[in-house]
Amino acid sequence: MAPAARVFPARPLQALMMILSFTVVLWVVEFYDQMTGERLDADGIVPRSVDGLEGIVWAPLLHAGWAHLIANTLPFVVFGFLVLAHGIGRFVSVTAIIWVVAGLGVWFTAPYGSVTVGMSGVIFGWLTYLLVRGFFARSGAQIVLALVVFFLWGGILLGVVPGQEGVSWQGHLFGAVAGIFAAWLVARRSRRATTGALPDPAARQRGRPV
Repeated sequence: MAPAARVFPARPLQALMMILSFTVVLWVVEFYDQMTGERLDADGIVPRSVDGLEGIVWAPLLHAGWAHLIANTLPFVVFGFLVLAHGIGRFVSVTAIIWVVAGLGVWFTAPYGSVTVGMSGVIFGWLTYLLVRGFFARSGAQIVLALVVFFLWGGILLGVVPGQEGVSWQGHLFGAVAGIFAAWLVARRSRRATTGALPDPAARQRGRPV
């Protein structure tokens, strides 16, 4: 299978260990937060506050208690593992786009007085990235995987709809939008790279180096 159409990491054990290590970081942070009276949660995203902009960096690493973290852990591991299919470089790029766009969306739109924490925005972004990347990349294998992922996890996309008290639908919505944008951007760059790598047949016939 061509690298662009890969659905699972080339080195699955290494990818699994990587995402599990990231998960351990989240659990260690939450353990410390619990031991210190949940003081870290104050470093989440505070909307329309200059100081609250720092929360865009820290918010995904923080959770509002063990139940919140436990609910996020399984999709975090599964989606993160699948996003690692194209290597750590692509993983970092996609995650950074989602992390920042979701955070900015929360900062601009969340209600005054709120503090938003949690990895849910990134998780929603990874989910939509996995759902649409096959269509942008024109990969049948990735589209099949997207259908499986949607069948198993598509229901959580209802989290982008306002209504559930105490849940940041803004983070879910902007994370999901960012995931689609990241998939489009990655596919666009891949097509450009592939086009640029193709030899020029006319140059070859003229004996020119390609």
